[in-house]
Amino acid sequence: MISRIDLRGDALPEGGALRDLLPRAEFDVEAALSKVRPICEDVHHRGDAALIEYAEKFDHVTLDQVRVPAAALTRALEELDPAVRASLEESIRRARIVHRAQRRAPHTTQVVPGGTVTEKWVPVERVGLYAPGGRSVYPSSVIMNAVPAQEAGVASTALASPPQKEHGGLPHPTILAACALLGIDEVYAVGGAQAVAMFAYGTETCAPANMVTGPGNIWVAAAKRYFTGRIGIDTEAGPTEIAILADDTADAAHVAADLISQAEHDPLAAAVLVTDSVELAEAVEKELEPQVAATRHVDDRIVPALSGKQSAIVLVDGVEEGLRVVDAYGAEHLEIQTADAAAVAQRVKNAGAIFVGPWAPVSLGDYCAGSNHVLPTGGCACHSSGLSVQSFLRGIHIVDYTRDALAEVAHHVVTLAEAEDLPAHGAAVKARFGWKVPEGK
Repeated sequence: MISRIDLRGDALPEGGALRDLLPRAEFDVEAALSKVRPICEDVHHRGDAALIEYAEKFDHVTLDQVRVPAAALTRALEELDPAVRASLEESIRRARIVHRAQRRAPHTTQVVPGGTVTEKWVPVERVGLYAPGGRSVYPSSVIMNAVPAQEAGVASTALASPPQKEHGGLPHPTILAACALLGIDEVYAVGGAQAVAMFAYGTETCAPANMVTGPGNIWVAAAKRYFTGRIGIDTEAGPTEIAILADDTADAAHVAADLISQAEHDPLAAAVLVTDSVELAEAVEKELEPQVAATRHVDDRIVPALSGKQSAIVLVDGVEEGLRVVDAYGAEHLEIQTADAAAVAQRVKNAGAIFVGPWAPVSLGDYCAGSNHVLPTGGCACHSSGLSVQSFLRGIHIVDYTRDALAEVAHHVVTLAEAEDLPAHGAAVKARFGWKVPEGK
């Protein structure tokens, strides 16, 4: 069901050579650009009419309008299963605790007497949030996108999610209920690339946004790439990933269950075990069969994901080598199930989120750890972070110098301006001192 890659014996290669040995799903965003470009430009020129046509073409629903009525949000919350409501509320509560602590205060640095630089943090004014609605429904993603935006102080948030034929052309009612719990009253029944275009350009109904966040399929990722520069984005989210670094202290049943938990997202989902224990590898392989057989989504998601080229058991000589492998892989989710797991986790350099020991499975982070589950995929954890309050803030420097403070450094400014052949830069300083540059220090 899952293949093996044996990296024992020989010295592990460095950098890209090691990354090339590791399993990864094919996710060609560039190829999808040519298909999303005309959709995005159609939304630009025809607005809501284009959105309604695409709802009929792609989602097989007929809409009169794309804005979800307020009454539908109220009704979805009223009809929500009380147990689901309690779980969503707890997820929101924990996420707020973690993200509220990420708020940043202005900081002033005195560079010299009379010269200060203050960094203030200003939230993005308007954000469009995307909640996918394909194989599964993700109210948890509504929480993970909305809470950090709200805690950052974003003044205006709107959410888009695909219309569902079985729900009368509205997004899934659990998505709507989550919006109601979070106080998001601007919701649109729009999916795919057209939703990103709606937020990027604006339409008659929806004002343009400064930023779009939230996971989606390859068409959403391609649209985000298309609009990069016009709007801010969180990431071009690819297929989900789990990597587990484990030794012979790990419980094979736990490891197998965690691999399956990510495989059930999508047939392109990646499940990777890195271990120095052949015994554990064999035990996990044995555990996979009965656990897979006992769950749902077997043939359409789990088996294709586990047997695909993106998933494997990677054998290494030791935990030290395993650390090099998981750093080269840069997993979206990384579990550490080794002896002294906390110490091993501290040594990891590249991961979207790290889950320490046997009692912190990725599923906890998906819902109720308080951490954010919108994380970099495809190895992007080597340069990018998961969604946080910081994602929605912009740092602005405020430079405040007195005459004496400028006089002290004026000759350096003029010298550097002339070295770069930008004499007008130096002249802007000279003009303030009667065209005679103070000697400074």
